[in-house]
Amino acid sequence: MDLTVDRVAFGDVRVAYRDSGVGAVSDVPVMLVHGMGGDGYTWDRFARVLVRSGRRVVIPDLRGHGRSSHTDSYRFDDFGTDLLRLCDRLDLTSVDLVGHSLGGYAASCVAQERPELVRRLVIEECPLPLRSGAEEMRLTRRFPTVPELWHATSSLARHPRAVLTFDRSMTRTALEQFRKPNPEWWDRLSDITAPTLVLRGGPGGMVDPEKLPALQAGIPDCTVVAFTCGHSIHRDRYQEFAAVVRPFLAG
Repeated sequence: MDLTVDRVAFGDVRVAYRDSGVGAVSDVPVMLVHGMGGDGYTWDRFARVLVRSGRRVVIPDLRGHGRSSHTDSYRFDDFGTDLLRLCDRLDLTSVDLVGHSLGGYAASCVAQERPELVRRLVIEECPLPLRSGAEEMRLTRRFPTVPELWHATSSLARHPRAVLTFDRSMTRTALEQFRKPNPEWWDRLSDITAPTLVLRGGPGGMVDPEKLPALQAGIPDCTVVAFTCGHSIHRDRYQEFAAVVRPFLAG
């Protein structure tokens, strides 16, 4: 998708994004948020379909990825704050959010913090955090390891115009956060008022199936759809992904 890259500064962090402009059939834009190790170009195939259908599409590069700046802080909540600030800078009063992996977590934070902003929410293969300190974390139960996080960067090579500037220093910070309980995130699931679609992969995915019932119970309007592929559903099962997500966004 040939769109000009713009950048916006939030303090010392510059976030790059592409914007298709005003949509023809809906005044609610769709924001597509990539996962760790990727950039916004992973969404181009799906974005083209949305634009042709008359939707405005906004595609950011998360901090430390693509054309956005590297920074000293890669707390998971920072990514959500950046998305919220971008929505404010673009004067978006309503938005559909689609996030993959880390992008799904960031999108969920926006929906928790500003429920009235998010019309529909899609969370694809977001590793679910620990709920309490008493809960045992086992890497064999859908938590990424360092090699898995680093392997995510190899997907960039599949996008010829991607910018290979992923800041790999964030992998250590990410693993520290995966290992730390996050009960506040679980407690705030009930703040999400948007109809929510959760997509989980099969073998090779990073969603712990034992936590899914708690996730579905926590979000007031939540549907879970399972796929047979691994962590990147929108890339590896694109037709199935689009067949589920497009009607949901049309809503």
